[in-house]
Amino acid sequence: MTTYSVPDMSCGHCKASIEKAVTGADPKAAIRVDLDKRTVDIESTLPQPAIIAALDEAGYPATPAS
Repeated sequence: MTTYSVPDMSCGHCKASIEKAVTGADPKAAIRVDLDKRTVDIESTLPQPAIIAALDEAGYPATPAS
């Protein structure tokens, strides 16, 4: 599972949009969103650049969290 920092995420609508974007790219992805920390944990078979691109396309630029 990889954690991504998504600083523009702040509400339930953001959470739903992110989940839709990721599952649109990988329907079997496991997603855990933490609105307080503004992070998303994603387990997917997709390469990291593909996940970041899907999030960016949905309007939520993300970077791998350290």
